[in-house]
Amino acid sequence: MNPIKNKRITLGVTGSIACYKAADLASKLTQAGAVVDVILTNSATQFVTPLTFQSVTGRKAFVDADLWGDQGHVQHIGLGHATHLVVAAPLTANTLAKLAHGISDNLLTVTALAASCQLVVAPAMDGGMFTHPATQANLQTLIDRGAIIVGPEAGYLASGMVGLGRMSEPHTILGHIRHILAQDGPLAGHKVVVTAGGTQEPIDPVRIITNRSSGKQGYALAQAALDLGASVTLISTPTGLPVPTGADIVQVRTAEEMLSATRTHTSDADVLLMAAAVADFRPQAVSMHKIKKGDDAPHLQLTRTTDILLDIGEQKQSTGCPHLTVGFAAESENLLSNAEKKLKAKHLDMIAANDITADDAGFGVDTNRITLLFPDGSQDTLPLMDKAEIAEAILQKVVELLAGNKEA
Repeated sequence: MNPIKNKRITLGVTGSIACYKAADLASKLTQAGAVVDVILTNSATQFVTPLTFQSVTGRKAFVDADLWGDQGHVQHIGLGHATHLVVAAPLTANTLAKLAHGISDNLLTVTALAASCQLVVAPAMDGGMFTHPATQANLQTLIDRGAIIVGPEAGYLASGMVGLGRMSEPHTILGHIRHILAQDGPLAGHKVVVTAGGTQEPIDPVRIITNRSSGKQGYALAQAALDLGASVTLISTPTGLPVPTGADIVQVRTAEEMLSATRTHTSDADVLLMAAAVADFRPQAVSMHKIKKGDDAPHLQLTRTTDILLDIGEQKQSTGCPHLTVGFAAESENLLSNAEKKLKAKHLDMIAANDITADDAGFGVDTNRITLLFPDGSQDTLPLMDKAEIAEAILQKVVELLAGNKEA
């Protein structure tokens, strides 16, 4: 399910102080399973050596001299035709202009011209260079040709100025690469809605009722769906987690807000993965002002919230959407019997049950141990795995269930 694994990526590095970030990007791509061919321009070699990239990729790093080496003029053809993606990071204003106008006077630009794959660029330049009309016109030319532009970011620049021009961080660029390479996955053309995090029900302007959900499993599910090529809408409470690149984020806080967002976004969805921990109760009345500490503790009257999965199940029966609903049962006792009741009562296609009393699974940790239950009575118990692996296993079942529904 890793869309980067075994992909050939050509990483072009141009003459910017951000070259040090390119070395980190090359390392991250290699660790993710990519086969990385690095091409440095002459200016780039003034900041960093080819040996740096060879050390992190385990492969030869190319320079302009290789264009005229023992392989002659075919070097750029070999690189350009073998690659799945050309990434220029950092991309200077000079090389941006060359790419926009088809100038091929070095190994990087001639390789980019020979390649027929997607081009991804991460601009990096100082002062007002990025906002200059010439740079913007060149950038628009690349966009019109289908290039993906990542960044730049605003911040402290090499000149000491503060402005727009910093190269995006390697993990951000990696996220875009991951998303691009996943577009032909088995869930391409399918819309997946994922809910994540614990809802927050206000008591007064300061206090809330919430739960221990970190949102990690929901975010892992969103990433796994993206890795399979799905269009993903992530409905999330505040978690502090980075949003997976490519996901459309919808921020909510309360159970009522999550209900409204889930109704809206599942109206045309193929799959709902209801990983959020939604409050079963909320305060009946919310104080407009902070409740002051008095002699006696205040009494809090609670009322039930709407059962979102039950509501969406009714929507599914009337409209047919979402085609597939997956629930989660976080239980502290009678795990399988309670999960089976939820599976049947809410007309789910699958439910993932986990014991929240375990120290190494459930809320707040990076691992989970779950059992998948299905309407036909079958079960699939997964061993302790990290939440990314759990998410991949669940999405693989989703792919199988969708295929089964299509055949039926």
